[in-house]
Amino acid sequence: MDLTIRNKSTKKFLDFIARVAISSIFISAIPSKISGFSNTVEYLSSKGIPAPIASIALVGAIICLILGSGFFIFGRDQKIGAIFLLLFLIPTTIIFTIFPFNIRAVLMNLSLMGGLLITALREQK
Repeated sequence: MDLTIRNKSTKKFLDFIARVAISSIFISAIPSKISGFSNTVEYLSSKGIPAPIASIALVGAIICLILGSGFFIFGRDQKIGAIFLLLFLIPTTIIFTIFPFNIRAVLMNLSLMGGLLITALREQK
């Protein structure tokens, strides 16, 4: 069974929809990270990250989420967006789902990483 989509506009549209779907989880995290900045820093500190470093890490995370989502959805080269989102997702997965181990969260994050890696490694057409 051949599922190849030959229409170029349909391919572009479906690619855009797929990028929006992948980015939606990242976009939805941005407002609470900004509005609850001090609470998020406290939570990071409870994971063993010193408060000054937690503040800097959170600013970096917010920047990665905003730039990553923007470039991933709208950028000419979605690789940049995928890399920003991976820079956010890899440490987040290690800090929040490995210790204590949460298999479901780890697998969900690994699946997102897989989608982002496919984008980061694919050839631009």
